[in-house]
Amino acid sequence: MLSFLGLHVLGRGSAVYSGSIIDVFDRIDVSEEAVRSTLTRMAKRGLLTRHRKGRRVYFGLTEHASQVLEDGERRIWHTGAVNRDWDGNWTLVAFSLPDTRRSDRHDLRSKLIWAGFGPLQNGLWIAPGETDVVRIVDELGLNDNVTVFTAQRAKPTEAADLVRKAFDLDAIAERYRAFLARWDSPSPLPSAPDDLARQLVLHTDWLQLVRQDPHLPAEHLDADWPAIRAERLFRDLAHHYETTASPLAEKAIEQIRPARP
Repeated sequence: MLSFLGLHVLGRGSAVYSGSIIDVFDRIDVSEEAVRSTLTRMAKRGLLTRHRKGRRVYFGLTEHASQVLEDGERRIWHTGAVNRDWDGNWTLVAFSLPDTRRSDRHDLRSKLIWAGFGPLQNGLWIAPGETDVVRIVDELGLNDNVTVFTAQRAKPTEAADLVRKAFDLDAIAERYRAFLARWDSPSPLPSAPDDLARQLVLHTDWLQLVRQDPHLPAEHLDADWPAIRAERLFRDLAHHYETTASPLAEKAIEQIRPARP
């Protein structure tokens, strides 16, 4: 759903008819019930606004949702999958939360992973470069439980050792290889009915990858690191589907411009 909203709603100031969303997701075998449930849940969480026109319900983005999607867009198109500009600094986040705050601990870890952190040891997470974690801490109300600082490694510790300890390189590489296996062919995803469906699945696959990618320094990765080829493939396919899927989206997706309150 995030991929759909980022592709077809973000930046348009519009709201999209729920039936259109159901139609698009039907092309990738997602049920109407699942789509409606997701839309309702996102509205309750303050990510979507409802608008009525006659008997039809349209969904638009809240400011918070736009920020989330813009952050994802930056990760996809600007940050990228390979860090070639690392300056040698690390951001460290130390925290300690009791079992009574297990939910907060889970939320913090999830947000740290999205921000590119990995667990170096119990209660200490690191990310390459200087990463702003103020928003994460503020959103979760954990200012009194988290300590943040930047540092550089010192002997006998090597940067490559930190990368291997905090991040599962094999698992990261395998995710990119799976992406390549699915999309690196003359006719990818042949089961999809059209390029509108392929576009949605492609962006979803890639978004899931970058959400889990810590953006590690290229100098400490193998020369044939699969993210390099996978990113090039994604960009080529994304530009191709932008052209071929646009007329399909124009026909399939009904949108309105809601009146301002």
